[in-house]
Parts: sequence; structure tokens; C-alpha cells
Amino acid sequence: MRVVIIGAIAAGMSAAAKLRRVDKEAEIIVFEKQEYVSFGACGLPYYVGDYFDDANRMLVRTPDQIRGMGIELHLRHEVTSVDAKEKQVVVKDLEANTERVVSYDRLMVATGASAIVPPIKNQALANVHMLRTLEDGEQVRRLMLNESVRKVAIIGAGFIGLEVAEAAKRQGKEVSIFQLEERILKDAFDAEITELLEEELRNQGVNLYVNTMVTELKGSDKVEAVLAGNVEVEADLVVIATGVRPNTAFLKDTGVEMLPNGAIIIDAAGRTSVEDIYSAGDCATVPHRLKAAPAYIPLATTANKLGRILGENLALPKGEQKEFEGTLGSACLKLLDLEAGRTGLCETEAVKAGLEVKTVVMTDKNHTDYYPGQEPITVKLVYDAKTKVILGGQVVGKSDAVQRTNVLAAAIAAKMTTEQLAMLDLCYAPPFSRTWDALNIAGSIAK
Repeated sequence: MRVVIIGAIAAGMSAAAKLRRVDKEAEIIVFEKQEYVSFGACGLPYYVGDYFDDANRMLVRTPDQIRGMGIELHLRHEVTSVDAKEKQVVVKDLEANTERVVSYDRLMVATGASAIVPPIKNQALANVHMLRTLEDGEQVRRLMLNESVRKVAIIGAGFIGLEVAEAAKRQGKEVSIFQLEERILKDAFDAEITELLEEELRNQGVNLYVNTMVTELKGSDKVEAVLAGNVEVEADLVVIATGVRPNTAFLKDTGVEMLPNGAIIIDAAGRTSVEDIYSAGDCATVPHRLKAAPAYIPLATTANKLGRILGENLALPKGEQKEFEGTLGSACLKLLDLEAGRTGLCETEAVKAGLEVKTVVMTDKNHTDYYPGQEPITVKLVYDAKTKVILGGQVVGKSDAVQRTNVLAAAIAAKMTTEQLAMLDLCYAPPFSRTWDALNIAGSIAK
């Protein structure tokens, strides 16, 4: 059997490696547009902020390691079209500028996503960058560590934009953030949590502009300022982090069903609407434990897990294929002195889905008052109004907020109720919690 995999970053490489382990005889051919494989883009904000200085630490595997597994890997090769009827792909060698046709028995699309480029005038000015690829990271890091670059403007206040803001603050830069919507992280957290994160930004001297559209960058050769309405802010470096779009345009004539944004719709086994074509990663939707509709949640964790499952399914008969149990969209963020995590449904998602839910928001302490470093910690629970089954949770604080979010992820996966959370046997010692942990208290006051 010949399996062709398009994309060798997260999902694609997870699938290829697993497929080789379960099927020693399969012919596995991987095409990757970049010059590298198994790249962990999540490390980019920390690389540009000089938390570490070796870019190779973001590369989990080398091309030689992949080829040593008996996988035929072609770098700098782009699949430009797919003929689903004939089971063929057209591949362009970007170095030689030649094309060839390759047939497949099963095909996996793991082409990831690219940065969305908003319609901002003068983006071609020097010192204006995205942060998506290894090359982006090298360029932004060089500027971030340049002492003459004093003012950094970030367009977009999602996870990447905010992580870049922290990196810039670490380097002593003056930071300005521009967000088109009325608050940061609108799709991930509810307002009670983002209010605390926005307060942290402002308290630490970050200039935060919400409900603000950047229309133009100003400068003669390199960027000098950002123009947004009647606001003009000086900038020596601009990082555009306004989201991503799936790399799926080459599939437009295949019959593969997609969301309006181009994300490939898959089922729990990773199958698309076209027979023998599978997909996973940032180019595809992901089955959700709590949502009936396909969800587009581009996360490295889910990409790797689905990739591993697809690695088995690409080798298994159709009737024996394994299914992914579903994501909860669990995600977290370190923002200056705060950390925040979310899992399951936020209140806005639950309301949009037509669910009858209740919520509770409470602030307690992370541990006992007589142990040094006690800080506030805020918990929000979203739960079914009738059954009290927990549907979502968000936690923010200076320490241990993310690990408490992980507890909530397990609780949601187990379909626990708020009453069960209230009595959950969590660890206690003065350095880690109070006798009744903040999660216990949140569960107990949920009515």
C-alpha cells in the first residue's frame, strides 16, 4: 500500500511515524514545502524573546531521522493539486521547478495553516513581520534583540500576539497592542477572565488599543509608526498576529468538504468526505466532545494526537479504524505575571450553541496565608443548568492556574457535576492550596 502524506510538521509526522511502527511494509511518501520537519511553532515567541537561543530545539526530528525510519521524505516539494478520482497528486519540486504526478492508495492532508494578512497599507516596509515559520522567528528575534529597536507594535491580541508582547517586555521594549475586537482572546475566554488579563497588561505599561483597526503603516524605508483611526503610535518593529487560515486552496476541485474558512471537515477517524483522503492538524477541523458541529481549533496538542490516530487508521481496514474521543479546546497562556487556562465551553460558546447553562465566577487564594507568595486565583465554571454537569472552566492567577485548568479538563471528560467537583479529593499542603481548594469552593457555590 502506498500512503502519501502532504505536510511534515506536527500531524503529518506523527502520522508517518505511527504508520511506520504499525505497518513495516507500507510505502510512505511525505512531501513538505519547507526545508525542515517536525517544527514546534509554539516555541517561536520564546525564541524571539531569548528564553533560549538555539532554534534547533524547536525541531523534534531531523530529515535524516525520518528517512532512517524507511519513510520517503521530499523537502521543498509542494503538492499543487489532487485528483481524487484517479488517486493522484501533482507535486512541484520548488528547487528544480519541475512537476510530477504521484499516485496513492490513501492520502493524508496535513498542510497546516498560514498567517492571515489583513488589508493594512504599506506592509512591505522593513521590520514588519508575521510569526509563523522558522524564518519568521529568525528575523523577529534579530530585531527583538537589537537595542536600537525600542518600540514594538503587535497587531492582534490572540495567543501568539500576547506571547510576543511578553517576549518584547522581557527585552525592555515599549509595547503597543492593537485588537480589532472589543477585548483580547475573545474566542477563548469570557469577559471576566480577559478583564483581569487586560488589567495586567495595562498595569505593566503595555499600551492596549481595543476596538481599533490598524489601517496603515508609516515609514519611508522601514516602519516608523502604526496608524489606526485617529491614533498614531511610533514603532520600530511590527508583528502581525491576526490569526491563521488553513492551507487548503489546492483541494478546491476535489469534492473535499470544508468550512467557509477552508478547514477540511473530518470525522472522528480523521476521514474527509472523499474516500481514502484523511486530514488532521491546523488545516482541518477537529471532533469536539461538547459540540456537534465541526470545530476549528488549531492546537499542536490536538494535531499530534489526531496524527497518531491517523497513523494507525491509514494502515487499518475501514471497519477497524480508531476514533478520536474529541477535543475540549484546552489552552493556556502565560502573560507577564499571570497565567490563564481554559477548557471545554466558555459561556459565550454555550449560549451560542443554545445550551441552558449556569455559571459561577469566584476569586479565592492559591494557597494558605502563612506560606509566602499567597496570591488571588479566579475560577469560572460553566455547567448544565439542570444536571449540574460541568461543561467548561477557566482559571487565572499568578501561579497554579493552568494546572487547575487541567483538573477541570479531566472533570469535564469524566462528566463530573459541580457537586462532585466540590468534594473532589485534591491534594492539600500549605505551599499548594488551602484546605478547601479553589476548585472545591467553585464547585460548592455553583447552584
